[in-house]
Amino acid sequence: MLSGQESGDEGPEPTASGDGGGADGASEEDPAEPGAGPSGGAAADGDGPAVFLTEPVRRRAVEIAAVAMPGLGQGKVPARLRRFLKFSPVKRAKLAKPELVVALAADAAFREGLAEVLTATDSPLIAAIATGGEVSPMADPAEVAALAYLIRPEGWRDLIATATQAVAEAPEAPAVETGAEVDAKRLASLEKEIGKLRAALAEQRSAAAVLQEELRRARRELKEAEDRAAKAAGDLAAERGRLKHLDTERRSERRRIEAEVESLKAQLERVRKADREHERLTSARLWLLLETLSGTATGLRRELGLEPVVERPADYIADELCDEPEERTAEGSRGLDQTDPQRLDHLLSLPNPHLIVDGYNVTISAWGETLTLEQQRNRLVQGLGAVAAQTNAEITVVFDGADAIFGAKPNARGVRVLFSAKGQIADDVVVELARVEPEGRPVVVVSSDQEVATRVRREGAYPVPSPLLVRWLQRS
Repeated sequence: MLSGQESGDEGPEPTASGDGGGADGASEEDPAEPGAGPSGGAAADGDGPAVFLTEPVRRRAVEIAAVAMPGLGQGKVPARLRRFLKFSPVKRAKLAKPELVVALAADAAFREGLAEVLTATDSPLIAAIATGGEVSPMADPAEVAALAYLIRPEGWRDLIATATQAVAEAPEAPAVETGAEVDAKRLASLEKEIGKLRAALAEQRSAAAVLQEELRRARRELKEAEDRAAKAAGDLAAERGRLKHLDTERRSERRRIEAEVESLKAQLERVRKADREHERLTSARLWLLLETLSGTATGLRRELGLEPVVERPADYIADELCDEPEERTAEGSRGLDQTDPQRLDHLLSLPNPHLIVDGYNVTISAWGETLTLEQQRNRLVQGLGAVAAQTNAEITVVFDGADAIFGAKPNARGVRVLFSAKGQIADDVVVELARVEPEGRPVVVVSSDQEVATRVRREGAYPVPSPLLVRWLQRS
């Protein structure tokens, strides 16, 4: 049932009597064994009357307990039995038999621990005994009785009694032999055993030689494997070093290329910046040159006292050499009078002109009888927005702001709308706007007020009457 058991290793030993009598076929009763004592083979237990165990049952119980002992923890094994745990089950059963017999009879906790270890196995016989099932008739009666004694299921006493009855009685001892015959038999048995031991020793030596040869071969193979492994490790280290060197070179080359790329990017950016600066410098120099030429021309015109004229040289020839010059209906040979919108076109075509408009002077003369002041302002500013869209002129319109302004402030893209402050009139604002402009810039002032025209002419501006702007806006 349990591995590691050897039955029959503790058979009865013959004892010689003082008068030379032979053995009776059974060992002397040990006072510590189950069945010993006054009961003559009965085991005394604290939970009922004594149980009679025959020698085979008692021996089998000790063997099973010796096998199951290692399954208990150190704390559950009695102190006097712990020193036997290091032995094999057979040797443990032989050497610890007296202590095991006493512990099984007197230590219920030890016996219950053994029962738990036994029931935890997958033995069908133990399961049948523990659960009260049907025990196989092929089972050893001594083993059944021993397991019932250790596990103690319900009705275990009856089970022990039934198994004990089934145990075959030991054969009667042979006739008493003399001491010499016994010694001769023992000597023959010893010689036979010695022969067996010598044969076993020779087999063991042969096996040892084979094992030593295998061990030497295994060592050689291990050394060869170690040498191959060392060589492979060396090759791997060399390859790893080569790869590391290649990686270092690749990283260095990459850094060098990245540095060259950054240098080329910096050079390209410097070239682009130089091109932009050169372009701006060229544009600025060209603009400055053109401004210088324009300023030089304007300064020369002012130095010579030349003012914009209506008549051209051809008009003088016409007066001198042609008849009836008074019949000309327009000033100049080009047919442009003071209110012709084309004259304003010529003025606004000058480079970077500034058109300043006296607001109410224009609106009242044009729409004063039909529109309110708010409507007049809106109409003028919207019309000037069209002028700003068609020309590159800077446009400023000024309205008197002394009185309260009713309605929303007019607004148009490209038109600056101003209202004079309290205590100021729009005429003064118009003249001041013309005064602050730099010399040489074309400034056109639209106002029919002769005083305003005279004042702005002194500031170098071109005065234009209001009807000219009205006609220009109507044409647009």
